[in-house]
Amino acid sequence: MEKATLTFTDVATTVTVPAGTRIIEMSEKVGSGITYGCREGECGTCLTHVIEGAENLSEPSVLELRVLAENMAGRKDRLACQCRILGGAAKVRPG
Repeated sequence: MEKATLTFTDVATTVTVPAGTRIIEMSEKVGSGITYGCREGECGTCLTHVIEGAENLSEPSVLELRVLAENMAGRKDRLACQCRILGGAAKVRPG
């Protein structure tokens, strides 16, 4: 199984995870400050800023794009509950 590297800059922690892992899953495990409410992509609470490696993340769904727009998110922001790391490396922090 392909692996990926995910860094949470707010807690200075880097983890190796299976490709396809949702950011929110690892955020909880490492104690990152990425908060969440619904875990369904509806509330926008888990807004996360992608510092590096956006090309290694899953494409945003129509739902994620809608919620990002509703929350006036920046171009480098994603929802941690919807976003998966597909390979390579990414650095994120709470948005």
